[in-house]
Amino acid sequence: MADKEVLKMVNEIATEFGISAEARQKRRVWLDTSRETLLPLCQWLKKRGFEHLSAISATDWLEEGKYELAYHLWSYQDHVLLTVKIKINRDDAITDSVVDIWHESAQAHEREIHELFKINFKGNDNLTPLFLEDWQGPPPFRKDFDWRDYARENYYDRENQRECSYYD
Repeated sequence: MADKEVLKMVNEIATEFGISAEARQKRRVWLDTSRETLLPLCQWLKKRGFEHLSAISATDWLEEGKYELAYHLWSYQDHVLLTVKIKINRDDAITDSVVDIWHESAQAHEREIHELFKINFKGNDNLTPLFLEDWQGPPPFRKDFDWRDYARENYYDRENQRECSYYD
């Protein structure tokens, strides 16, 4: 896809959804949207040729009280990587699932993010753990989780001379 065509696509998306759309690099587009617009936008993008959901990533912006979710989409037809970003409140960490759009790929990513950040995906009825089957602690990828304290409290032996330096 030529640069002019990418810019045309960016303008079309921005106009259609009233959102911020930016071509940051050659064949690399970033979109900022809201939780409410996410599903209609993703459905539109899938029909437009963004058939591959390569990843969903989460960033914990502790100071803002927000999580940022980034949906990384690839168009084999246009050779464009598009990232759709939304921010949600940490206290109300829920957004719509994209499983109905990208199926198994979305399922794995949403389960992982739910497990590591405790973000819920409305419409996804299988948010079972992928890695931490017996985990009883708080979500381990949240910035307010102190894994060192958790390990000291749960795994170190205070009576063991070799480990007692970890408590000083």
